[in-house]
Amino acid sequence: MTTHWHPKQELESLGAERTQPPKRASRVADVIKNELSVLLVQRVRDPHLQGITISRVTLSDDLRHAKVYFTMFQGKAKIGQVHQSLQKATGFMRSHLAKTLNLRFTPELRFWYDEEFEEVEKIEKLLDEIARERDEQQEDS
Repeated sequence: MTTHWHPKQELESLGAERTQPPKRASRVADVIKNELSVLLVQRVRDPHLQGITISRVTLSDDLRHAKVYFTMFQGKAKIGQVHQSLQKATGFMRSHLAKTLNLRFTPELRFWYDEEFEEVEKIEKLLDEIARERDEQQEDS
């Protein structure tokens, strides 16, 4: 009796399988991101929340816990105030999500400052600097 080789089983045996979040969780996270973004622009009146954007949302597999990542135009200067304002508005945001989304449970919202945006900016500046230096060296030679 011969067994057939299957590439997926081979990858799993090597520990190289792709693990992706469930499709439902990623779709619901996208909807939550869009809803919260619109809500911040249209209905939230807190002046501390002006100029922040929701960069991404990650959701647990059971859809009960959401990590909401935000960025600010001011940088890290007022993270404390913005985080407090977001915590105060959490109930308002959850009730809006409960009315808008057709979910059994409205996820608990946790807010995190998204440092990934700043890291990307740093890398872009470094790459620009490298390109400028390379251009200068090519001009000199």
